[in-house]
Amino acid sequence: MDIKDIQNLIKFVAKSGAQEVKLEMEDIKITIKTGSDPVQIESSGLVHQLQAAPAPAVLAAPPVASPVASPAEETPKKEEKQDNDDHLITIKSPIIGTFYRKSAPEKPAFVEVGDTIKEGDVLCVIEAMKLFNEIESEVSGTVVKILVDDASPVEFDQPLFVINPA
Repeated sequence: MDIKDIQNLIKFVAKSGAQEVKLEMEDIKITIKTGSDPVQIESSGLVHQLQAAPAPAVLAAPPVASPVASPAEETPKKEEKQDNDDHLITIKSPIIGTFYRKSAPEKPAFVEVGDTIKEGDVLCVIEAMKLFNEIESEVSGTVVKILVDDASPVEFDQPLFVINPA
């Protein structure tokens, strides 16, 4: 049994929801406990420690409850937002990385709030794995908001800019 087989076994046990699995073969003894306990593997008198993935029940824990407005209060806010923001377009990050507003520290920012942009204009760069990817505008219009601070990490599909296409 090689390390890949052991890793696959650990993943299988974690997905199954079992709390503990013991496997004994000719020269190897494996005990897998899901949760915070490590996995023990004994092979020819040596003991190796591997950490099992948490059980799916832990991964599927519901998010912490936050205060919720009553439906009567929530509806007007949505309507106001829809009336005011229907025409605005949000530019989202196509990749995970670090967001930069300028090409170099001594250079000016690509865009500022209030700037008029054209389709294809560079809005920012996102560094991913030492590569700087230029993020271009998909629309022409005016920059209404810049939603991310310079040199901040961004996730895939995270809103970066709000554009008024006029």
